[in-house]
Amino acid sequence: MRTTISLDDTLARELQKRAADSGRSFKDVVNETLLRGLSDALARGGGRSRYRLRTVSLGGAVEGVDLTKALALAGALEDEETARKLARRR
Repeated sequence: MRTTISLDDTLARELQKRAADSGRSFKDVVNETLLRGLSDALARGGGRSRYRLRTVSLGGAVEGVDLTKALALAGALEDEETARKLARRR
């Protein structure tokens, strides 16, 4: 497959140096280097670490708030916020 990529100048110089030192083409050195890097990443589990979720305490329920009526509470709070914004426009 033919494609165009942009390489960091330092990386390109190192790849060119390796190609010249080994007597191989730049293309072969780039392909080998990429393949080696991908193989190493796959051997380490794809280079991904296991996702871990850290839990934190959000505190307890506010006294006097019935959590079984959360949707009604959310609606009331939204209504209050809308009324506050409208009052601020006046």
